[in-house]
Amino acid sequence: MKWSEISIHTTQEAVEPISNILHEAGASGVVIEDLFDLTKEREQIFGEIYQLNPDDYPEEGVIIKAYLPVTSFLSETVDEIKEAINGLLSFGIDIGYNKVTISEVNEEEWATAWKKYYHPVKISEKFTIVPTWETYEPVSSDELIIELDPGMAFGTGTHPTTVLCIQALERTVQKNDRVIDVGTGSGVLSIASAMLGAKEVSAFDLDTVAVESASENVKLNKVEQIVSISQNNLLANVQGPVDVIVANILAEIILLFTNDANRVLKQGGLFITSGIITAKKEEVKEGLIAANFTIEETVVMEDWVAFIARKN
Repeated sequence: MKWSEISIHTTQEAVEPISNILHEAGASGVVIEDLFDLTKEREQIFGEIYQLNPDDYPEEGVIIKAYLPVTSFLSETVDEIKEAINGLLSFGIDIGYNKVTISEVNEEEWATAWKKYYHPVKISEKFTIVPTWETYEPVSSDELIIELDPGMAFGTGTHPTTVLCIQALERTVQKNDRVIDVGTGSGVLSIASAMLGAKEVSAFDLDTVAVESASENVKLNKVEQIVSISQNNLLANVQGPVDVIVANILAEIILLFTNDANRVLKQGGLFITSGIITAKKEEVKEGLIAANFTIEETVVMEDWVAFIARKN
């Protein structure tokens, strides 16, 4: 089978929404080439440092690559991708150059090329994300290993917004807690919650492919007795009470269900939100306060913000 590589020159702010657009168009995963990766300082606790080749990165901004099968509908699919990316402007998202290029690759190159970007990464005090094809030996007895196959969908679990959520879960989830993961994607936050001692985790996503991908990752990490994955629109018709709700999605979407989050949480329960660009920080903060939450902690990583809020 022939495959087409679609390459989009954009901004870091647009990485998450464009990655989701590409997935919905049929891409099984994305490669992200971010110039910032060459210069940013990394704390040693966040894992291995790899020698990066500057020739693999743009001179400015971010390049996102994905692979689509060459079919008679490819041109229509590319047009739909372009239209959806342009639509991000209406959400106040900077899409930068927004230069889209298409090239053809053979199946063997497509199947293996992206793996060179994905290695075991320690993302918090306890958690290390490991690709399924890598051999990794824990460096400490209390290290928690999450295995993911990013070829299934929704990235590698190492994006700053995911890291912020996992670090927040690590500080807040208690043994026997009930947790809800809204917009679960790969299921990585649900898996982390289960490994931290939650007795019941309910993960929701509107995308049926995400539900399938998360289910596979849950089985891979042997937490299917704790984590249930189902298709649902945010918290519609979901009943509580639960101890923790975590949501790593766009700020605009978070603001759509703050009242539902308050309804489903127990008194004093925690609402962890991420996927928030710095420009939307105050808007989300005000929305949480208006929904009767107290902001207990605000954490920033690069251009991303996460809140830990408690139901009053």
